[in-house]
Amino acid sequence: MKDVITDTERHDCPFCNVSPERIYAENEFAIAILDGHPVNPGHVLIIPRRHIASLFEATREEREALFDLLDEVRSRLQKTPQQPIADMDGERVPDGFNVGINDGAAAGQTVFHLHIHLIPRFIGDCHDPRGGVRKIFPDRASYWKSEKTSMKYEKRLKEHNIGKHLTNGE
Repeated sequence: MKDVITDTERHDCPFCNVSPERIYAENEFAIAILDGHPVNPGHVLIIPRRHIASLFEATREEREALFDLLDEVRSRLQKTPQQPIADMDGERVPDGFNVGINDGAAAGQTVFHLHIHLIPRFIGDCHDPRGGVRKIFPDRASYWKSEKTSMKYEKRLKEHNIGKHLTNGE
């Protein structure tokens, strides 16, 4: 990761230029805003004030502030009824949450300013929520279903000569 962020990068960063009216919650080291492309109603981003790309670049104080704000926002969302999705009746408070960080391009990060996703989840908002964040690889998400699925995954690893430690060294 880079240690120096140029003025151009900071100027072009959508999280370095958040308008005050978008701020949902804040503390000394972090802000929270509603996601511009929410997965579910109430999807919030927790963002450090300092421009850093990775959680691993954050100071201890910044990490504590990010997670304190995550707790605060979760608490607020638990008290704020939302309309989960169009085909669900009535407003409800979240039944659970997904928390995620895409750290690096290979992990799907597209805005290279650290941000933590807090995504409210509602019973019935998807057919089968099991697997949670594992569903970024849908064919790997259902690890609990069958030995056949597991064998298929192991075969794929062998074909690509990766993960030998996951396939009993064969």
